[in-house]
Amino acid sequence: MKTIRVRLALTYTGLFLLTAAVLLVSVNLSLHYRLGVKMLPPAPPALFPGPSPVGPPVPHLVEEVVTYQWEVAGIAILVMTVVSLVVGWFFAGRVLRPVTRITEAARRLSLSNLHERIALAGPHDELRELADTFDEMLARLERSVEGQRRFIATASHELRTPLAVQRAAIEIGLPDDIGPIKGKLLAANRRSERLIDALLVLAQAEHGLDALAGVELDEVVRLAVAELDHGDVTVTAKAEPYVVLGDRTLLHRLVTNLAGNAVRHNVPGGTADITLAGGVLRVVNTGPVVPPERFGDLFAPFRRIGTTRTQGAGLGLSIAAAIARAHGALMHADPHPGGGLELVVDFTVRR
Repeated sequence: MKTIRVRLALTYTGLFLLTAAVLLVSVNLSLHYRLGVKMLPPAPPALFPGPSPVGPPVPHLVEEVVTYQWEVAGIAILVMTVVSLVVGWFFAGRVLRPVTRITEAARRLSLSNLHERIALAGPHDELRELADTFDEMLARLERSVEGQRRFIATASHELRTPLAVQRAAIEIGLPDDIGPIKGKLLAANRRSERLIDALLVLAQAEHGLDALAGVELDEVVRLAVAELDHGDVTVTAKAEPYVVLGDRTLLHRLVTNLAGNAVRHNVPGGTADITLAGGVLRVVNTGPVVPPERFGDLFAPFRRIGTTRTQGAGLGLSIAAAIARAHGALMHADPHPGGGLELVVDFTVRR
């Protein structure tokens, strides 16, 4: 693939060689004409037969000079080709250096470093204008993300407080002898709390990480498995030491969601294996066969593979995928032979 730097260097070399070739050919032709027509006197008549004692004829000497001049011109063109390629490559790199800075800044860009700017110095040319425009776009994006984060924090408080008050009113204000109504109200309240909590976590993960710290992922895995209510499903866990730069709370939520999904979408007496090796988290479970056409719905919000609504709001894997993306990890799902899923989160591939 020809980059812009290669094209610029080749263009510079081509123009330079074209100009040099035209110049050398013009000089050589002019010299040939001058020596062959203007500067050669007519040959005097020979007084004695036989070869001239003076040396070779003058026309032969002119041909030797012109031939030598063409050879020198050819060598000069070859040398100038190499020199022009090196010089063109060097100056093309200097010209495109601001573009390289802009590209590197765009590649590093994430929601956690929107405060960074290119701040390109130098003359006010087109590249400087491009860098300044990119910095202005980053500033607008940073303000937008900060506003969304404030909205998430405010919504978290405004939505959770009424539900907490409602739950307290149900538990305290309603007597126990009113039948199943109280239990149904409490169950609906808890579902609403879980749904709001899941939506807020999803929004937080989608909008990046505020603070990064080294997290021992193997400890997070062991803690999440210890807290898991696995019922009659046999859960096995094996975690090798591995440190991830990220948010411990969100990573705990990722492992909890994957492990809970492996237990919840299983068969009676099934198994769920959770392993962490070499920075790759793998969760494999038995369970019903997932149709191939439904694999695209696994990580979509509010999509349920099962038919009952008691399986959750359909946000577990969506939240896990969002948390994985926020930590630069790759997450994918594969069918497990005989039924169930194999969910893989690769933290070694930093995007």
